[in-house]
Amino acid sequence: MTTTHEPLQDQLVADFYAYETLLSDDERKLLLRARDLMRDQVKPLVNENWAKGEFPTELIGLFRESGLAGLPYEGYGEHRPAVSNLLSGTMAMEMARTDASVSTFFGVHNGLAMYSIYSGGDQEQRDRWLPAMAAMDRIGAFAMTEPLGGSDVAGGMRTTARREGDTWVLNGAKKWIGNATFADYVVVWARDEDDNHVKGFVVEKDMPGFDPKKIENKLAFRIVENGEITLTDVRVPEANRLQNIDSFRDVAEILRATRAGVAWQALGVMVGAYELALDYARERKQFGRPIGGFQLVQDLLVKSLGNITASWGMLVQLARLQDAGIFRDEQSSLAKAFVTSRMREVVGWSREIFGGNGILLDHDIPRFFADAEAIYSFEGTREMNTLIVGKSITGQSAFV
Repeated sequence: MTTTHEPLQDQLVADFYAYETLLSDDERKLLLRARDLMRDQVKPLVNENWAKGEFPTELIGLFRESGLAGLPYEGYGEHRPAVSNLLSGTMAMEMARTDASVSTFFGVHNGLAMYSIYSGGDQEQRDRWLPAMAAMDRIGAFAMTEPLGGSDVAGGMRTTARREGDTWVLNGAKKWIGNATFADYVVVWARDEDDNHVKGFVVEKDMPGFDPKKIENKLAFRIVENGEITLTDVRVPEANRLQNIDSFRDVAEILRATRAGVAWQALGVMVGAYELALDYARERKQFGRPIGGFQLVQDLLVKSLGNITASWGMLVQLARLQDAGIFRDEQSSLAKAFVTSRMREVVGWSREIFGGNGILLDHDIPRFFADAEAIYSFEGTREMNTLIVGKSITGQSAFV
């Protein structure tokens, strides 16, 4: 593969330092495939379904036809060799640039669910589940957060697993689970009653006692089918227990990687909001000329571009550390905390540029403004990620 160093004709206006040129030519072809899909086929579906709070099921077929699922996993998906973390991150950014809900649907399936099986399962389990998931013939979900436990779920997980011979019996509840209402495979995390360690189980949607219900009346991520799951004596065979997960320490390995993906998603929200604001500033006229010619508007745009550029550079280096196999929890946490904070600023400034029109869905920007709040909170709040980084740099734990 060769890497392009010439300026790109279709380079994003937000890519001020030309980060896309770091991708190889082959990688960029895949990125452009995702860009075309999101612009031409996904974007027309977004606002209507966001307003209704419904998931457009045709999205599954669109992604299936695109061949974009399974790319990070060697031996699975359309491209048998695994792609770089830089491409995976840039793809997450690209999808969120159009809509954060759609990127979350894809990220839950292709990231949280598939990566849990890829890293936590043995070879037989990977071969059993991942081919159909890579083809998007089967959809995945990831169930960790609980109604009474979010940030404290590592030590306070209430969902239990009790072994009876070659079967595990699961009881408990999960909340805010993306794709829960229609997923074929749900990776459920539960505390073993015997040794008190967290273990992972692939629960299939038709197993008796598995009951997901859609969460209604959400302010953000309205396209995502978040569900609250009740598990009542769900009997799962030992063959469905992820064989390489023995404690929450193993789960943390999964979260470290997926947390980086959320930071890329936050970058995409920044890019999308900035592009909308820039286009509006060029077109909207007040006092006889475009508002983009006013100093205060330019100041907001330049500050937004600075946040995007700084965040993008941080994530490029994080991806390089991932590809080298040397990135650490605290590096992923710093990226999530920093980039989501900058995202909050950018969507606020972008909505401000729209003035009163910034609350009209017809202008797209309200979606970005609302969805940013969800991204800011999930995969570890800013405060929790700050404590992870703080412990690393001081050597002192401030966790309660």
